[in-house]
Amino acid sequence: MSKNPKVKKQKEEAETPEEEILFTSLRASDWGEFYGQKNVKESLKIAIAAAKKRKEPIEHVLLYGPPGLGKTTLSHLIAKEMGVNIRITSGPAIERAGDLASILTNLEKGDVLFIDEIHRLNKVVEETLYPAMEDFALDIVIGKGPSARTVRLDLPPFTIIGATTRIGLMSAPLRDRFGVIHRLSFYDPKALEEIISKAAVKLKVPIDNASVAEIAKRSRGTPRIALKLLKRARDFVQVKSDGKLAKDSVKDALNLLEVDEVGLDSSDVRYLRAIIEKHGGGPVGIETIASTISEDIGTIEEVIEPYLMQIGFVKKTTRGRVATQASYKHLGIRFSGEDKKNGEQKKLL
Repeated sequence: MSKNPKVKKQKEEAETPEEEILFTSLRASDWGEFYGQKNVKESLKIAIAAAKKRKEPIEHVLLYGPPGLGKTTLSHLIAKEMGVNIRITSGPAIERAGDLASILTNLEKGDVLFIDEIHRLNKVVEETLYPAMEDFALDIVIGKGPSARTVRLDLPPFTIIGATTRIGLMSAPLRDRFGVIHRLSFYDPKALEEIISKAAVKLKVPIDNASVAEIAKRSRGTPRIALKLLKRARDFVQVKSDGKLAKDSVKDALNLLEVDEVGLDSSDVRYLRAIIEKHGGGPVGIETIASTISEDIGTIEEVIEPYLMQIGFVKKTTRGRVATQASYKHLGIRFSGEDKKNGEQKKLL
């Protein structure tokens, strides 16, 4: 029977009590509570079972995909299943090679080191990590100038689990050192409903099936957003009604948060309206959109666009972003494909 992992966090990553309840108490504690990502789960279970049979640590694991899909939760489940401790850090937190050395030398045999946003590792730190991942050894330079010498420290076998939202920014040498690589995708409504129902039980909040479905369809396919909306809806009904989550009260709560029927918030709507109303539906460059809505380009690319593209509201072309007919319909704006086509031809002329 595997033991619970001890989670060691750096001081700068300390969570508020509210965040701790949301992301720790509601986090899946075993595979049965982790809904969705079926293929990823099965693959990881096989890798874990094989490693346990060989009595070896599991190979280094890289998990990538949009934020809030369960990368951190999966790392905890892997550590728990392997019966080892887990230490948590992040790419920006490891500023120097010495910081990495202090972390690695404190790991015990088989331990898991979870590095969030691993694509943001310092280049020097990253190169120090290579021999640690391949040979379980750490090369340390002692002294300076002509008298400097390199000492190799042997490390106990361990596992690094890296998580990133932008795998394209990872260097090829680092990416290739991971033996198990999985992409996490957005969740379907059924899996989100399971997550919301389980979380409501843990929060001791009465909720009906219609309310669960309502929150699920507005959660952008993301468990983290689903849990946040559940907690905000709980706050609303505790203040405005009898504390029970019913469909009408949940709708009122989510409307107050400006989250519409398909999960679009005010930023998404501003983005779509900028393309449609100010730029004729596109194509329009991202720099122009960013200036129009006074938003950072990185926020648009990483936060706003992925879901809009996932549900088919925006297309990315060589000439820029284009709003689709579905986005017009959702916003209640008349769409004429023929008019749009004629307009584009006039531009070309």
